[in-house]
Amino acid sequence: MKDLLLYIARNLVDDPEAVTVTETAGGNQELTLELRVAPDDMGKVIGRQGRIAKEIRTVVRSRAQREGVKVSVDIMD
Repeated sequence: MKDLLLYIARNLVDDPEAVTVTETAGGNQELTLELRVAPDDMGKVIGRQGRIAKEIRTVVRSRAQREGVKVSVDIMD
């Protein structure tokens, strides 16, 4: 999951070196991914009215569903 999120985010932003993803495992096969990008690239990751962020979450969740894991993606400031 982490690699997929990194791939998507790095291809959206102008500064791919500033992209980081932190994994936090929870109970019952639950995983939280925290995405951090450069402040200037925040708008590119979120998109208008949060559309890009919503689609990123949809893609990651669909991959997680195939693997039988629950995932939440948090975009951090």
